[in-house]
Amino acid sequence: MASTSLSWASSSFLQNHTLPKNIINSDTSKLSDRTSILTVVAQKKAKKVRKIILKEDVNLLGKKGQLLDVKAGYFRNYLLPMGMAQIVTPGLIKEMKLEDDRIEAEKKRVKDEALQLAQIFETVGAFKVKRKGGKGKQIFGSVTAQDLVDIIKAQLQRDVDKRIVSLPEIRETGEYIAELKLHPDVTARVRVTVFAN
Repeated sequence: MASTSLSWASSSFLQNHTLPKNIINSDTSKLSDRTSILTVVAQKKAKKVRKIILKEDVNLLGKKGQLLDVKAGYFRNYLLPMGMAQIVTPGLIKEMKLEDDRIEAEKKRVKDEALQLAQIFETVGAFKVKRKGGKGKQIFGSVTAQDLVDIIKAQLQRDVDKRIVSLPEIRETGEYIAELKLHPDVTARVRVTVFAN
């Protein structure tokens, strides 16, 4: 079996493709001056994260409309096929801002209407309720939230839900204060006068 040996100087491949001929034939000190040191720096693997917006509530992740950073695979393999999220784009962010502004304007409008209605209720004075009288100040039956709602509708032509009316227990004639919770931040206090006929 014949063996072949390969030397750096005699290799035609190295002579033709790697180093010029004048460097190979020249002194080795010149070779060391012209070579550069190659430094390899390892880089961390980049984390693949996607910025998304949720289209619906996702258990243990977030609520509808929330902006989140999730792993690309989770988005691609679960959220996107189920239609639960979409990738955030500048147009989508602008659209979300407009929607938030519209919702805030609607909340402000509802609160303003509740404030106006509360002012109307408080300037009316007292709502009068007639009941059949008994001994002394006693009346037969009691005055309920539905009675107050009926009186408000008759006097002011306003529909009020009886669930927003907070009324103390009324079993005697006299003057009472009822509260109408028109908005989470607005409560109207109205006077109710109960008298026997």
